Amino acid sequence: MNVVTTSAAEITLEDPVVKHMRADVSRLHVGETVGGALAALRQSPRPAARIVYFYVVDEQDRLKGVIPAKSLLLSPPEARVDDIMLRQVIAIPAAATVLDACEFFVLHRFLAFPVVDADRRLLGAIDVELYTDELHDLGGGEPPGDELFQLIGVHLARARQRDPIGALRTRFPWLLCNIAGGVAAAVLCGFFHDHSFRDRLPEFAALALFIPVVLALAESVGIQSLSLAEQVLRGESPSWPLIVRKLRIELMVGVLLGGAAGLLVGLAALAWLGQLRLALSVLEGIVAGVTVAAVLGTIVPNVLHRFKLDPRVASGPIALALTDVITLVCYFSAAKWMLN
Repeated sequence: MNVVTTSAAEITLEDPVVKHMRADVSRLHVGETVGGALAALRQSPRPAARIVYFYVVDEQDRLKGVIPAKSLLLSPPEARVDDIMLRQVIAIPAAATVLDACEFFVLHRFLAFPVVDADRRLLGAIDVELYTDELHDLGGGEPPGDELFQLIGVHLARARQRDPIGALRTRFPWLLCNIAGGVAAAVLCGFFHDHSFRDRLPEFAALALFIPVVLALAESVGIQSLSLAEQVLRGESPSWPLIVRKLRIELMVGVLLGGAAGLLVGLAALAWLGQLRLALSVLEGIVAGVTVAAVLGTIVPNVLHRFKLDPRVASGPIALALTDVITLVCYFSAAKWMLN
């Protein structure tokens, strides 16, 4: 078998781990003796790579155990492989990513891990020496940046957080943003009803019909921008000029997305209710809301990252709460201007 290799420029944390594993792992078979295993290994030497563990498989190549090299060499030749092997083997699934494999090394501190498929068949192994060399080249020859280890720390903290009370303390404070945003949205609806549409109940009722779609579009774009921003944060630590450049791009994207979506919904409103000014209000509200959502979805995770906060936990509640409030303000303000 050949060693699976890739150039440093190609590796990313989202790569499948099978793309970077070694396929030339040393296999021993259940039932054979230590002497027979050593003789077989001498007849088929492996490439010049550090052999740390020998993996024990059955006739179907399914992983059954692991034997450290020292244990195999010090065991008597007549001993059976399945008597000296460790049966509890921590293996990396073939569907895992490079980031997942990195977490395995941090969590379990082994020098190598076998890679198995869904049927527990042995596919290869990830060696820590080879693996750290690849990670070293993630930044073009520089050591892995703080953002990589911060991301690993976030994943490990979640994996270890099995206490419901601890999860409540970590996650509930950020949900207060959603609660505050929902209450603020309700207050805004009441405010505009009392001060701008008090004597125009039919128009306000028609506007209220489109509030769900206006907010849904804004929130969807906000989530898209959040996801894209968080993916980029895995590979770089943003500077303020970089954040500003991203905002300019996302602002243009938001205007285009808002214009396309607003035009469709506005035409639907016009065809349904036959009121041009109402349709224009919906169009303007969607354009403004989607644009604001795109900008917030980009800036919030970047700013949180700059201040050493976890953007994956905090970005969504903060950005979506602000998006709802600002979108409603834009929507009702545009409607007030168009209908007066």
